[in-house]
Amino acid sequence: MASNVSGKAYALTVLSPIKNAYTPEQIAYADLVRDRLQAWNDEDNSPMALVPNTYLCRYFVLDDVVNQSLPGGGALDTISDFLPLVPDPIRRSALPYEDHLQSRYLVFSCNFYCGPDGDPDPYLRAMWNNISARIKEVWGYCYGFEGVNSAETFIAYIKRCSLPPALFFVGSNDDSLDEQLKALYLKQEFSKFAVENQGLDAASLKIKLQAFMQRVAPKNLSAPSWSAGQYKL
Repeated sequence: MASNVSGKAYALTVLSPIKNAYTPEQIAYADLVRDRLQAWNDEDNSPMALVPNTYLCRYFVLDDVVNQSLPGGGALDTISDFLPLVPDPIRRSALPYEDHLQSRYLVFSCNFYCGPDGDPDPYLRAMWNNISARIKEVWGYCYGFEGVNSAETFIAYIKRCSLPPALFFVGSNDDSLDEQLKALYLKQEFSKFAVENQGLDAASLKIKLQAFMQRVAPKNLSAPSWSAGQYKL
């Protein structure tokens, strides 16, 4: 659990095996899942924007592990490099065994605010309660998901499919999502304020700044602020 938690932030990595099956139209389940995830990009916001406390997340379909280059072999492989007449199958037989996945996987990687207790259950429960229909759209084609019909069974399923994360991929602190959204809003608004009010004398600038502070209400986290899932101005 310790590797998942950094302060009040939680890193979740989930690999759910997709069933090796096809629709009546002969579309592989993995391809169908990928197509549905891709369609989320056409919506105004990701469904995950409806899940409270989500910093950042990513979904994708993992077809297989990829070998970036041929692994190093032993003496036989080294010698064969100098023998161009040696058939390629013989050369490859001297290389170490390559691992491959037996299934394709739905990968869900997410960083979220978990609070001081480091418990992921409230986040996962809120995820189910807010977007259970969208969850079923993609996870419904995975092995073991048949018994998921409530927030508690969803939590148990996600934990069974979880792996220890290597690192956090969100370059932010562990403040609550509301605090981070407010900070982004203030940063953007202050940048615009600085550009729009260059060259003013001190007295005029003071009046403008007072009006600015009243408008942006820095201590009010709820409004005005960025909305969850906002990715453009």
